[in-house]
Amino acid sequence: MGKSLRKQLKSAFTLAELLITLAIIGIIAALTIPTLIQNYQERAWQTASEVFERKLEESLKVMNSQATLAGYRTTADFVDELSKHMKINKICSNDEITTCFADKVYWGEENEEIDMTKIKTASNFGIDTWGTETVGVQFANGVTGVVAYNPDCRQDPYSNQITGTSCLAILYDTSGFKAPNTSDKDLHGININRLGRSCAFSLNGVCFGKIFLPESITKAECAELKNDLGISTCDTQDKDYWGGVVKTCGGKQYVPSKNQMIEIAKYLYNTDDIVSNTSTENLTVDPERAAQLGLTDLLNGQTIKIWINREAGSMFGSMIADDVIFEPTEFMPNAATSRTNSGNYGMCIIP
Repeated sequence: MGKSLRKQLKSAFTLAELLITLAIIGIIAALTIPTLIQNYQERAWQTASEVFERKLEESLKVMNSQATLAGYRTTADFVDELSKHMKINKICSNDEITTCFADKVYWGEENEEIDMTKIKTASNFGIDTWGTETVGVQFANGVTGVVAYNPDCRQDPYSNQITGTSCLAILYDTSGFKAPNTSDKDLHGININRLGRSCAFSLNGVCFGKIFLPESITKAECAELKNDLGISTCDTQDKDYWGGVVKTCGGKQYVPSKNQMIEIAKYLYNTDDIVSNTSTENLTVDPERAAQLGLTDLLNGQTIKIWINREAGSMFGSMIADDVIFEPTEFMPNAATSRTNSGNYGMCIIP
């Protein structure tokens, strides 16, 4: 064998050396490629979110300039108008949300599993004052969303400062039905304060929210909404606070009944010795449960009246409705007052 050939063979790689080199390359690839893919996917999700929100804001600005941003009674009416500015392939009512959106998503720092069939009103987004139902949407670009509209949305066609984002709350998924359906990945929200039922407490399988001071509705607004909300008769006055509770809760069926309030009283005072037709005295408020319900003022000696879902006729030209009265040491299940009374609280059943 010539000297030149021996030198070439001596400098070549052996099979073992090649296998070791390939193994090292494989290990490096196994360690780095998943990270590179994850980084790429996260950038893709973030870019898709930024593009979607920019297009949404541009559409809302156009609606503001055309004076079509405000004034809708329902989320469905708002989404119908939005579809003129963003291409939407499908709209789903809130009882068919999962035909437009994933049936389960994972939300928050702890990736809590959320059943999307339960997301029916703005209250499920942590907004207890809007009183509107959710609507599912499939956008033409593949993004899916669940939207709730703010009926107190404001517009000014001459203002370039109004973006319209305060007019809606939206949970959207840039991957559509595809995994991971997880927040801060493909799942994002605008004006989502919380996601889920978020009960103040549950009793006998019913989810109740905390008490709140309602805003009134006008006689004209009541006349417009009464059939949808289940109201029998509108007040003759323009400040109907009981009607405001019904509107906030999304219907009379979502305002607690007297029997449900009696069960709440049993829970609050931590006793079964409460009857349905007479007042019960010598009670003691459970401080922890009072905090759950937002009734801590009872601990300071105050009286709290809460509307229930029963209309009770009229008195002196004004409509009345039933309420219950919580006092520090007494509960009264049989009371009624004018619907114009601004001092009564409301409480909602969260569907």
